[in-house]
Amino acid sequence: MSEGEMVVIKVPGSTANLGPGFDSIGLALNLYLTLEAEKADHFEMIPISEPLSIYPSDESNFIFQVAMNTAKKYGRELTGCKARISSDIPLTRGLGSSAAAIVAGIELADVLCDLQLTQYEKLELSSRMEGHPDNAGASLLGGLVIGCLSKEEVSVQNIKSIELDVIAVVPKEELLTKESRGVLPSEWSFREAVQAGAVGNVMVAALLSGNFALAGKMMSGDLFHHPYRKKMVPHLEVIEKAAPGLGAFGVALSGAGPAVLCLAETGCAPAVAEGLKRLLPDMEILPLEIDQGGCTVLKKSPAELEAGQFV
Repeated sequence: MSEGEMVVIKVPGSTANLGPGFDSIGLALNLYLTLEAEKADHFEMIPISEPLSIYPSDESNFIFQVAMNTAKKYGRELTGCKARISSDIPLTRGLGSSAAAIVAGIELADVLCDLQLTQYEKLELSSRMEGHPDNAGASLLGGLVIGCLSKEEVSVQNIKSIELDVIAVVPKEELLTKESRGVLPSEWSFREAVQAGAVGNVMVAALLSGNFALAGKMMSGDLFHHPYRKKMVPHLEVIEKAAPGLGAFGVALSGAGPAVLCLAETGCAPAVAEGLKRLLPDMEILPLEIDQGGCTVLKKSPAELEAGQFV
């Protein structure tokens, strides 16, 4: 990246699990973290969105740290950087804000240090930093991501043929992933694991074949985390009971919560959203779409910056 150039990195948020696809299924959403960055003699992160003002503005900022660690892994040192950041991804609500920040940091290092990373390298880096490929893979690749992470590699299938309406119910209260994971069992019997995995397998097959009624049934039949987390997110059960009557075919906790996701066939979102607003007037209802493009990186030259044009 040359002096005077600016890079614009736009990363979609995501939802993970869809119920029984625990730590292995992610779906990209049209909520975005946007980073506008240029080389500088020091590190400075300027928040454009007010909620982001709680985070450090110097080199200790999480995105800068991800970028530094990525550069270091490839034997480079990240130069100073001045960046402006905005985001409409709700923080600590289970909609992939941390995974989006990780992807943004990796992309920032890739551009500033001219690493020329492949998509697979970015996928593996982000998945290992996040701990699993669901949110990170969706934010990077877009669409539906089904993946697993082993010591040796990350394996992901990216699907962009599914069209759905997505409605997110976002409470005002935060729920940290660490707290939400703390209520999960530390071990299962073999029989329990087989049953829970079977539910997830059927859900994936139903989604891919367009059998949305069956997919919704499997989402509500999750055994991995819904039964344990419902006491922390009581609105999940309320939405599960009401959403089918409003036009949604499936309901799931979004990631670790507390946001809850409703899936509906294309065109049904307005009715579902309106019904949920009446049911839960104190919560934010977000009619969303699947982001099929994933992370985008665009450069602006000094001349184009002055003219307001993209490369």
